[in-house]
Amino acid sequence: MRYIMTFAAALTVFAAACGQSAPTNGGGLFLTDATGNNVAIQPVVAPQLPTELYFAGERVPLENFDTRESLMRELLITTYMHSRTMLALLNSKRYFAQIEPVLARNGIPSDFKYLCVAESSLDPNAISSARAAGLWQIMPGTGTDYGLHVGPEADDRYDIAKATEVACRHLQKSKDRFGTWTMAAAAYNLGDAGVARRVDLQTGIDNYYDIWLPDETRRYLFRVLAFKLIFENPEAYGFFVDESQYYPLLTDYHMVTISERGIKWPEFAAHHGTTYKMLRELNHWIRDYAYANPRGRTLEVKIPNSGFRTGR
Repeated sequence: MRYIMTFAAALTVFAAACGQSAPTNGGGLFLTDATGNNVAIQPVVAPQLPTELYFAGERVPLENFDTRESLMRELLITTYMHSRTMLALLNSKRYFAQIEPVLARNGIPSDFKYLCVAESSLDPNAISSARAAGLWQIMPGTGTDYGLHVGPEADDRYDIAKATEVACRHLQKSKDRFGTWTMAAAAYNLGDAGVARRVDLQTGIDNYYDIWLPDETRRYLFRVLAFKLIFENPEAYGFFVDESQYYPLLTDYHMVTISERGIKWPEFAAHHGTTYKMLRELNHWIRDYAYANPRGRTLEVKIPNSGFRTGR
């Protein structure tokens, strides 16, 4: 059955033009369908912007109209992108528990965990068309430059702890170069060289909120801020999650080291009383059924304990 739906502000006008009535019931908004039944309408509401906002301890200049409008754009998109934002929210406790200690150990502000959300929606297996991979969407060359193993059978960019360490080093390097965490965030998206070139072209303007950047990078920090606002106060933006619904931390495992060549992961899993599927759930860096391991690298593998799947 097809219903005619309109924005709440223009409901009566559009309903009349379409030959429909627009009754209300208890303050709700309704349209009448072809069979005479009242159909409830979910109004589209612009989210409320905060009066003060900080990123990594740096103040966001919300007194500027362009700053407010940029934040509103990303907040609208993130708020009404319901399923993707909700899935990231459900994953947040599981992956923030792994990310936050690494950020703290490296002196990187905790707000950067929301950059991770903007990069991958907290999907540990995320890969982009440009081959950026993992929670932090690290490019193959960047991963190699920072000492990660990158390959089709095993890829450290999907190892959350190792990838977060790389992200921390990269962010600190950018902060040291450009002076602020907001510009470090911009450089994470555009690259240090790309940001430096824009600074040079614009007579040394090096404030994220004043510099002209490519569209994706101009939007980037505001997307991070949108996730920060929603994740810190979900109900204010229409996301209602009971504490029991957040995906649990996967901590019921023990470590096993292996350095042999020609590893067959399903056989390895069976030997340790688990399955290849559960092995992949804990070790996202495993990317295929087998790993030749020609150099005999020593690998640390998380092995689920009994009751791993059912324990909470």
